[in-house]
Amino acid sequence: MLNEVAQRYGEALFSLAEEEKAVVEKKSQAETLLQVLEDNPEVIYFFRAVKIAKKEKKEFIDKVFENSLDKEMRNFLKLLIDKGRITSAPDILKAFISKANESLNIEEAIVYSARTLKEEDLERIKKALEIKTKKTILIKNRIDKSLLAGIKVVIGNNVTDVSMKYKIDKMREALLKGGGLA
Repeated sequence: MLNEVAQRYGEALFSLAEEEKAVVEKKSQAETLLQVLEDNPEVIYFFRAVKIAKKEKKEFIDKVFENSLDKEMRNFLKLLIDKGRITSAPDILKAFISKANESLNIEEAIVYSARTLKEEDLERIKKALEIKTKKTILIKNRIDKSLLAGIKVVIGNNVTDVSMKYKIDKMREALLKGGGLA
């Protein structure tokens, strides 16, 4: 669960995007920025450094993100610097993306599997989830070697586990309780 500060800032960014009728564009920029921050933790270390002046951090934002973020998104990052909240940027971006997805009727689904699934398998899962949820599904495949076989699908707080590990764990529970297998 994201913290309250991240939620507030994420909602403020969403309100700005909605006001500009640019939710899709801002969401795309937020996803790109989030990916950069997650792939390059040294960027957050740079923003966290107390010996680097706020002015230098803002110049860094303009220089590095000039071509990938519009002026409003860069100004939003500068505001986070001024308010001492820049290290919360990943959580703020996640809160914004979540709000944008909700507005655009999009759900993110994570499919955990023991091995990388083929595109056609992911597409079949995606279509089934779209029929079930009546939403557009963005699907990600994550590897979980502990699953042995099968998959586990997580959408928001809903988990559908059809993995061999889950079945084995259920059998173990039943046997330990002294019950039989159904």
